[in-house]
Amino acid sequence: MHCRTMLRVHCLSDWTMNRGNLLPGLVFMSCLLGNVMAADFKAGPDDYRSYLALLKPGDRLLLEGGDYFRGLPLHDLQGLPEHPIVIEGPQTKPAARFIARAGANTVSLANVRHLVIRNLELDGRNLPVDAVKAEGHASFAHHVTLENLRIIGHGNNQQTVGISTKCPAKGWIIRNNFIEGAGTGIYLGNSDGSAPFWAGLIENNQVLDSPGYNLQIKHQKARPVEYLEDAAPAATIIRNNFFRKSSNSSIEKMARPNVLLGHFPLQGAGSDDRYLVYGNLFLNNPTEALFQAEGRLALYNNIFINATGDAIHIQPHNDIPRDMEIFYNTVLASGAGIIVREPQQVDVSYTQRVTGNVVAAETTLQVKSAAYNLQMPYQPDLAMTDKYHKLTASLIKRSRNRKDLPARLVRNYEAYLDWDKEGAGKRQNVLMPGAVLSREIDNWILRGDASAPISN
Repeated sequence: MHCRTMLRVHCLSDWTMNRGNLLPGLVFMSCLLGNVMAADFKAGPDDYRSYLALLKPGDRLLLEGGDYFRGLPLHDLQGLPEHPIVIEGPQTKPAARFIARAGANTVSLANVRHLVIRNLELDGRNLPVDAVKAEGHASFAHHVTLENLRIIGHGNNQQTVGISTKCPAKGWIIRNNFIEGAGTGIYLGNSDGSAPFWAGLIENNQVLDSPGYNLQIKHQKARPVEYLEDAAPAATIIRNNFFRKSSNSSIEKMARPNVLLGHFPLQGAGSDDRYLVYGNLFLNNPTEALFQAEGRLALYNNIFINATGDAIHIQPHNDIPRDMEIFYNTVLASGAGIIVREPQQVDVSYTQRVTGNVVAAETTLQVKSAAYNLQMPYQPDLAMTDKYHKLTASLIKRSRNRKDLPARLVRNYEAYLDWDKEGAGKRQNVLMPGAVLSREIDNWILRGDASAPISN
């Protein structure tokens, strides 16, 4: 741990003077971070819960590898912005593996802030409990970071979730996680719009083979009164993820898109918030579209591949599509490519533009405002794993209508974060339409989609 002022190993008497009672057998390092005295606690499956109540800003609970059977209830833990409380397992195997138990969510969050949870494996054992849940009885769970989690065995039913929030949740980071076969991969917010999730970052995750959503962020009613002064517009960013569904997808009334994004509050605090969705791969959905959204959204630099149906549906759900910018995407779909459905009366002040996309589909575009898109029939021979990385180039090569995008159009894109990036690099030519897979997502696919964040 980096210490600005001092670093020393404390003996029993040192720690007793600084923090109070010490648990027997504690092995730790302590350092002064500004005015914060922080410590490392080392624990294993037998004693880890004894340390939870001791955790203060800047502390780390370092979990040994092994099987943990009593869950991880994290309630009333308050870190600080520069000194979060960290709970982490080893970066290499054997992992700190939490085994689900009946009647309790494995990682339970309530009234926490500035908390980091990383390098854990969460095995649901096919029980009807969630892997990580910000509980509905909590008042808040803010600034929670979840990274390098491996979540498996949570497919008991479609309501069993890998990562879920059911209370107000601001500033979450959900990064580098592997979620396979959960009934719903990530479900943020409450079904009635009463538990807002905002100003979040969801990046570099693999969410695979969910019968329900890979990701849903629920629509939001008015923010709770304690957040009404938090009125500065915020963005929730969803980038560089791999969202895949497969033959186990639910059907008929239970069918779900890979990703569905609901609207932000219609008035007051949060009403100018938006989603930035870029750099993702959306793959396969035999029973629904790959992506559905309403509200305010920028959707760019993504690749959508669906050999058995539709790709993008922008349509009313709990409200209507509002400001939308859809550009630099590549779509390969046996059904509809991009649909923007509007109610009969739409506020004329909303801007909804579909430009600079490459779309190969049975029906390419169903939109009112579209320009400079490269359109062609569905190309089934390109819906193969070894074709994905060069998909855009292959489609452009087959087109007879290729034209560079006008510079005045591209200048509109410059308002959006990472608008000119493809993966970790810059676009080779900003006047070319469509998207390119990042090397990391391409590697995930070529490795068989099953790499875990905890290395061998």
